[in-house]
Amino acid sequence: MEELDLSRYLGTWYAVASIPTAFERKCVQGTTAIYPLLPSGEIEVVNVCFSATGERIEARGRAWVPNPREPAKLQVGFVSFLGLRLLPADYTYAVVGHPTRRYGWVLSRTSTLPAEVLAGIRRRREDQGYDGSQFRVIDQRVHARP
Repeated sequence: MEELDLSRYLGTWYAVASIPTAFERKCVQGTTAIYPLLPSGEIEVVNVCFSATGERIEARGRAWVPNPREPAKLQVGFVSFLGLRLLPADYTYAVVGHPTRRYGWVLSRTSTLPAEVLAGIRRRREDQGYDGSQFRVIDQRVHARP
């Protein structure tokens, strides 16, 4: 992908699979990433998930396009450098990765993706050097504690 249409990328995404960061290691369900546009032109990043006990876990950061020559890559304030690797024209899902291949996310506008779509994403991730076995599927049912 050569360009990112930020207006279409903004909004709520469900994390359907990931190689978790330290922040996400306690997350077992209901993981979302919300990207609202700020008046400064930066994008706020709000990641939310729930632990096995129903505890809500949240991390906030900022994202922006650091290099106009690579408009499909975002830099995020709480994770060093994230490049969009795969995003279909209809913006129904996104595959976001870290250059070290130590972290990665499959984001979707819905809480699930069809098995054949996930299989295709897995093949493309592996073609890009990711170890597919490191990605874990995320349960999107939320059972927050009272």
